[in-house]
Amino acid sequence: MGMTRRKWLGHCTALALAGMVLPAMAQAAKGAAKPVILVVGDSLSAEYGLERGKGWVALLDQRLVQDKQPATVINASISGDTTSGGRSRLPALLKQHQPTIVIIELGGNDALRGLPLSNTRDNLLTMARAAKAAGAKVLVVGMQVPPNYGRQYGDDFAALFANVAKAEDAALVPFLLKGVADVPNFEALFQADRIHPKEQAHPTMLANVWVGLKPLLR
Repeated sequence: MGMTRRKWLGHCTALALAGMVLPAMAQAAKGAAKPVILVVGDSLSAEYGLERGKGWVALLDQRLVQDKQPATVINASISGDTTSGGRSRLPALLKQHQPTIVIIELGGNDALRGLPLSNTRDNLLTMARAAKAAGAKVLVVGMQVPPNYGRQYGDDFAALFANVAKAEDAALVPFLLKGVADVPNFEALFQADRIHPKEQAHPTMLANVWVGLKPLLR
């Protein structure tokens, strides 16, 4: 009655092989999928005051094409956004786009509004953890404030980005505006508000991000 012993063993072997092969095939397919890079930032990433397609995020898309690194770049940046705003928006963005890499470029507006550094740190930590839990790699993009904020505040603010990246084993860009805001005659690289960089500064901003991003694309 039922299967012979030989048929039964063959059936069990086939099931076992399927159990090993199918997950492996699914993992391979996932690994071969086109990476999705999600940028969650503020006006520095949202092309404030620029012609569309001239900001560093758009330049990143072009760089990936030039380097023949297939990837989809989603720019979910909003001018004026804070880490609190990014934290509240991120879960829906992760669910919608299922990113491979999440670039977090937030914090500057927290400083401009005088928000507690502990809040900024906690929001960034929560965002990094949420992105990792969704299976994404994380790149934290740091910011610095002008000297008029005071040396202690400036040092503490700059350090919190590195602390978040270290705590969550994330990649780090120490200062998005390196080579832009810290050079002689930097005013020439900024718009009239002296907050938002001009178009000619964005290739430098991309170069800063690229150093941290490139290893994550491997």
